[in-house]
Amino acid sequence: MAKKFTEKYTIPYYDCDSEGMLKVPMLIKMMIRTSSNQSNSLGVNDRLLKQFNVNWIITQHDLQITDLPKVNDDIYITTQAESYNKYFCYRRFWLHDSDNNELASMESTFALMDVSTRKVHAVPNEVIAPFDSEKIKRIKRGENIPKLHEDNINRSFDASFWDIDDNHHVNNATYPAWMMDSLSYDFLINHQPTRVMIKFNKEIRYGESVQSIVEKTDELKTIHQIKSGDILCAEGLIQWGKRLINS
Repeated sequence: MAKKFTEKYTIPYYDCDSEGMLKVPMLIKMMIRTSSNQSNSLGVNDRLLKQFNVNWIITQHDLQITDLPKVNDDIYITTQAESYNKYFCYRRFWLHDSDNNELASMESTFALMDVSTRKVHAVPNEVIAPFDSEKIKRIKRGENIPKLHEDNINRSFDASFWDIDDNHHVNNATYPAWMMDSLSYDFLINHQPTRVMIKFNKEIRYGESVQSIVEKTDELKTIHQIKSGDILCAEGLIQWGKRLINS
């Protein structure tokens, strides 16, 4: 069975929204940080990756949220590199509170990118073996994200220096922020995501201008696209629930 790895975090105020709840992009960042820390603990670090001239990239997330932790809450994030095939690695994440209640879970697909060619690289045994992941043949493609029928809301963003990660492209947690920022304050203050599905199609580099396009299919579901010119860089589906604000 693939190794599991757990870390404890205390939620700081600067990672929370105006109602004191953890921001979804910050939750994704914390989960990915936990996976990086597991990799480093097993010796799958930057030094090893440089031997193969590769870096990790993420091709999709499927985040399910029951509840979001609040400022000063103690939480535990567990991750497991569950399975892999020739080109893709499938990792799971779980978020629990201090009473061991599951608050969220996420399934993510990772791949290795050749730093020189910017193309997907086959997974070397030296990189995957320390995780004890199950080797599978099939490719997990995830659910299809519906296409937009109309773009009711459209907002522009520029990829800033602070959006860029060590792969020299926009960090994957920035995309859901761009997607949700295209919705109104009144909607966001009264709703919170219950599911966030994102597929990453093309990397965005520093200085690029992007359009965040959203369509509300009903009161509690939004479809999203992030485009650079005519190029579809990412697409997403977010399901929403009514936010319960504690007095």
